[in-house]
Amino acid sequence: MKKDKRLLSELAVLALKAVLYLLLCSVFFLHMEKNNPQIMLLSRTAAVSLLMFFAFGLAMLSVYGGFAVGRQKSKPIIISLSLATAMTDAMTYLQLQIMNVNAARNDHLVLFGPDIWMLLRAFILQVVLIALFVRAANWLYFRFHAPQRCLLVTLDVDAASAIVRKIERLPLQYAVTRICSLRDPALDAALAACDTVFLCGLPIADRTRLTERAYAMDKNVYVRMDIADAVTYGAEHVILDDLPFLDMESSGLSIEQRFVKRAMDIAVSLPAVVLLSPLMLLCALAIKCGDGGPVIYCQKRATRAGRVFEIYKFRTMRPHGSGSVQHSATKDDARITPVGHVLRRCRLDELPQLFNILKGDMSLVGPRPEMLENVRQYTKELPEFSYRLKVKAGLTGYAQIEGKYNTSPRDKMILDMLYIERYSAWLDVKLLLRTLTVFFKSDSTEAFSDGSRVEKDENGKKSAENP
Repeated sequence: MKKDKRLLSELAVLALKAVLYLLLCSVFFLHMEKNNPQIMLLSRTAAVSLLMFFAFGLAMLSVYGGFAVGRQKSKPIIISLSLATAMTDAMTYLQLQIMNVNAARNDHLVLFGPDIWMLLRAFILQVVLIALFVRAANWLYFRFHAPQRCLLVTLDVDAASAIVRKIERLPLQYAVTRICSLRDPALDAALAACDTVFLCGLPIADRTRLTERAYAMDKNVYVRMDIADAVTYGAEHVILDDLPFLDMESSGLSIEQRFVKRAMDIAVSLPAVVLLSPLMLLCALAIKCGDGGPVIYCQKRATRAGRVFEIYKFRTMRPHGSGSVQHSATKDDARITPVGHVLRRCRLDELPQLFNILKGDMSLVGPRPEMLENVRQYTKELPEFSYRLKVKAGLTGYAQIEGKYNTSPRDKMILDMLYIERYSAWLDVKLLLRTLTVFFKSDSTEAFSDGSRVEKDENGKKSAENP
């Protein structure tokens, strides 16, 4: 009976998903019909617009994720679907206005005519529908699906609390009911009693054994990734005679990939510099008027193959600090200027790096460039950290989108390796578009509280940051 109710709830969620997508399309077309009646008739414009809406909509759902009810909280689903819908609306609107340039309609392209207000109204209504449907679907799903009973298996039980805190940030999905060490005599019984098992920091042989056992028992398995997993993630399946192998390239990007990546960097950053120059000028004036200090600060960073370059940023800290040792930025750091707080929160302090990209020091997407002191320290403690230097440093990347300011160097390295091993031009496009989600994550700029990580602030003085 309980399984039947769960099945019915999943079917209801699927129905809500289908109805929502149809409503989003209907809202757009009904609003555009007021000044474009042809899109609701059997016409070429209607067919092309409908095709554009669905084709681009599917592409944006691939970028931002779809109706991921049951796997995420409502807020990130609403944000992702809203961004996907905004992109789809904008592209369909642009296509419609281009098709309206003809003898019967307009003799030139009109982007900001009466239709723009209809587009805005349509999007506001779409966001309202998304919020209502997502919250209703999540409520319905979790009404019949209790949190999964989770077992965490690790070598160090005492250090497992940090992992448990992260898992239980999704309390409706997961409830860690048991933590076992690898040699715990009660491990088999705990495995049988759970719905999901998390394997963290285990030796490869033990991890493989537990994965196979859990899989045979129909348990969900989450394995915390290590460097070997990241390398295997991008492996190509190869059959030599009748033997299956995984081919793992270790040379970074090919010449062709580097050429395509560089072309994309120039094609995007050059117009971005032109379009954003008024905004950069306002940022510069605000910094100068704020305390009269320098607008830009430069810092030596490492990029591909360890090459050193100077990164450009808008200054957000006071130009002169007291004392020889300072801590890195914290939530209410007195060194950050009022203007700096705004620039950091909106990520505007990163805009001058567009000139680094044009110079070829950086790429649009890639591992964030670390300071030389950090590269030496992290490589000493974690030799695999140097693998990040197989590609150019980037303005954005997996670690910036999925991680936080205080994400550990190890986890940032894994995220960067996932990008390197799965690189493609489409992945770059996806990550550029997904960077927009960072502005809606309240914890993306979460600062360090204390530390052991050595770094320099904008004044060139050493500061300690917690890994």
